[in-house]
Amino acid sequence: MDIDTLLNDLGSVDAAALTDAILAQDKAAWREDEYRQQVFDVHRETESIVLVFVNLKSWPEIEIIKEPGWDRLADVAIPVMHDIIDRHYPKGGTIIRAMAAKLLAGGKIRPHIDTHPSFHCGHRIHVPITTNHRVRFMIDGRPHKLEVGHAYEINNQKNHSVMNKGTEDRITFIFDYIPPVELAKLGKRQRRVTAPA
Repeated sequence: MDIDTLLNDLGSVDAAALTDAILAQDKAAWREDEYRQQVFDVHRETESIVLVFVNLKSWPEIEIIKEPGWDRLADVAIPVMHDIIDRHYPKGGTIIRAMAAKLLAGGKIRPHIDTHPSFHCGHRIHVPITTNHRVRFMIDGRPHKLEVGHAYEINNQKNHSVMNKGTEDRITFIFDYIPPVELAKLGKRQRRVTAPA
């Protein structure tokens, strides 16, 4: 969503249980769903554990698909997401994406703008799980430091990129929340949730 700033620090967040659960995932879990890496070229050097993802082909009908990461992470992810929403956004919206995303050591996400229409109406929230001093997050040509223990909304309608020059992977929990006013604009008050294929 094109918010009135490049990055909004949403303050501290208790993500300890979510962090522990994400870091306990085995290597295979990070490679079980490679949709983002295959469809979005800028994410080739990332890995993901996806909990839910919106069906891009059915948009603007909102069909949310539960992915394999749901069963392993939902219990600890839902309280974190709801806490952030309750403190900063109007209730009654819909979470259309939720995932743990890993940028591999030495990897990069090239400059891009999130262009699918679903990105225009949803708040993109980042909760850093791990980072290092050599991670560089750029938004609209300006560097930003995202710290563990905080949550942030990024303006994904500005050019943004990430470079991890460190020797450790950088992991972020990301979710997209469409508030009720944006759902109303889409004419959508209901959503359909389906199980993984």
